[in-house]
Amino acid sequence: MKTYLVTGGAGFIGSNFVLYLLKRHTDILILNVDKLTYAGNLENLKSIEGDERHVFVQADICDGKAMQELFEQYKPDFVVNFAAESHVDRSIVDPGVFARTNVMGTVTLLNVALSAWKKDDGGFGDHKFLQVSTDEVYGSLPLDDPTALFREDTPIAPHSPYSASKAAADMFVLAYGDTYGLPINITRCSNNYGPFQFPEKLVPLMINNAVLHKKLPVYGDGLNVRDWLYVEDHCKAIDMVLSKGKPGEVYNIGGHNEHPNIRIVKTIIKRVSEALNDPEINESLIEYVEDRKGHDRRYGIAPDKIKADLGWYPETAFGVGIIKTIQWYLDHKEWVTNVTSGAYQEYYQSMYGNRS
Repeated sequence: MKTYLVTGGAGFIGSNFVLYLLKRHTDILILNVDKLTYAGNLENLKSIEGDERHVFVQADICDGKAMQELFEQYKPDFVVNFAAESHVDRSIVDPGVFARTNVMGTVTLLNVALSAWKKDDGGFGDHKFLQVSTDEVYGSLPLDDPTALFREDTPIAPHSPYSASKAAADMFVLAYGDTYGLPINITRCSNNYGPFQFPEKLVPLMINNAVLHKKLPVYGDGLNVRDWLYVEDHCKAIDMVLSKGKPGEVYNIGGHNEHPNIRIVKTIIKRVSEALNDPEINESLIEYVEDRKGHDRRYGIAPDKIKADLGWYPETAFGVGIIKTIQWYLDHKEWVTNVTSGAYQEYYQSMYGNRS
């Protein structure tokens, strides 16, 4: 039986990955470690309550003693590190939190894994440390050249405190692979969307505000382009990298779905209005707001390497995935209410104002 230590497994992508593993593998144990900050929610894991293959522990990955004790007790074969502060706006307000969790938390996990896994002969057996990163570490691409794409050898050029913290963490992971021989992989994904995404992100924010007839805040001119990846496709890619990825390699994971933000917003308006038969949900709700500082103009990923090496490709077209995603949020209004109460309401007001 293989044991997975999944950090940040109560967050958006982490919880989807946990659910994905449990659906597709039987003889496994998942040790799910999450600090349960505002964006980590046990609500995401309700469907697996009572599943003996899943153990949840509330802990901080920066706590070396706690991580060492978990390694000693559960002896994980794999570490999949999702745990991160991930919202760019928050990183601009408080960069230090991002440096602590995203960089020092990753280094703490690397040190504990190195100590626990290294054998007397210097090898590491079948263990693997997988760092889940982001295309944002590459910086920005020009709007006028659609052939320009992020590849694994694209120079790192982060433009926000968030992306800088993720880039720094990636460098530590690569260094531990080179210096100590630790078996590592890094995956860098494009923008994810799907169930359980915390409503500060573009897709769920627009869905929920549209349902409530609230303003839909769009940064700048709305023409910033992102590549969109359905979260289940991402989970499949990570699973494949864990099992088949060559140690030391970086794999870009993209959806072949580049769209400007304003097109995403207008698509959501149309689909939500149709689903609810509500003509008051229309483009008059769009509100252009002051652009984000350091707002990258375009991201685009070339997932050629992971397709060639591992046979992965994005299976969910955006037109299909966005309908599934919208319907999930419409069907789970109680989840939205539960995760956006209390401290989140204060945060939302401080970041976006009332916008009602």
